[in-house]
Amino acid sequence: MSRNHEVTNEHMLLDDRGELCEPGWSRRMVQKYDRRMIKAPKWRIKEWDYYLVLSDGFGAAFTISDDGYIGLQSVSLLFLDENPWEHTETVLNAFPMGSLKLPQDSSAGVTEYRDKRLHMRFTVGTGFRRIQCRFSNFYEGKPLKCDITLRQPDMESMVIATPWDKKHAFYYNQKINCMRASGYVLFDGKKHVFRPETDFGTLDWGRGVWTYDNTWYWGSGNTDINGNSFGFNIGYGFGNTEKASENVLFYNGKVHKLDDVTFHIPESGYLDPWKFTSSDGRFEMDFVPILDRSANLDYKLIVSDQHQVFGRMSGTAVLDDGTPVHVANMLCFAEKVHNRY
Repeated sequence: MSRNHEVTNEHMLLDDRGELCEPGWSRRMVQKYDRRMIKAPKWRIKEWDYYLVLSDGFGAAFTISDDGYIGLQSVSLLFLDENPWEHTETVLNAFPMGSLKLPQDSSAGVTEYRDKRLHMRFTVGTGFRRIQCRFSNFYEGKPLKCDITLRQPDMESMVIATPWDKKHAFYYNQKINCMRASGYVLFDGKKHVFRPETDFGTLDWGRGVWTYDNTWYWGSGNTDINGNSFGFNIGYGFGNTEKASENVLFYNGKVHKLDDVTFHIPESGYLDPWKFTSSDGRFEMDFVPILDRSANLDYKLIVSDQHQVFGRMSGTAVLDDGTPVHVANMLCFAEKVHNRY
């Protein structure tokens, strides 16, 4: 079954009943999100901005989120060379329920969180996104600081609007890949520099009302192939995907839509080699893990079992016009997450 209904006309995301007007996928954010049109309780609304920036040997991830009855602000530092290592530090907030005032559109504005220990700020301007962070006592008493700029020329993205099989529940999500990164992360006296010729950032921008118990799969990566930017976004488990999947390729600013992609995760463990196959034969990849950024939280009402696995992918992707793109040892990640929240 093709999950390829493309939404092309601008209109509001939700109707007067708080339901999606037109489930589907789009290349830009043509459906307009307005938090005031949601009919579900405030504590069920989930909003977040997540950035991941990767070079060949290190990376960093940043989350500002308002998940209704809990806020989760986190920073991850990743080393993916011969001695893989990561540390994630998280600040939890009780019942933000809209008080963080996350932007209702991904194309402009400021997303910011500040307390005595952490100050994170995402600024969107014309053709760029800037990530600034100061995190005192990030790890072993040592602070982390960063100032990163992602270049975003006029480019297509992946946007999906999918319902859940429950009244007033929906998921609106944008993934922007292949943003060339510059700037730095400073930690433990060492400055780790991003270079736009080879390094990229990805935005995961989500808004919606989720059901309580969900398992999802998501994978994403970017690379430069002879001066051409190439990336992918794959996944499933995000509501009813009858009208839209989020499986796409990105090539020099254009989106190429895929059908279903399956994650083959070995039963022997997350750090053993994976495979990815596609129903249309256009995404066939081998994945060799390097690092499992795992977390298992159990606060009774809120339970999370997550495995974000970083590694290298090799194989072939096929663009809409039939052109094959051969990928070798591309640094990326794939994850399986089970949340009750």
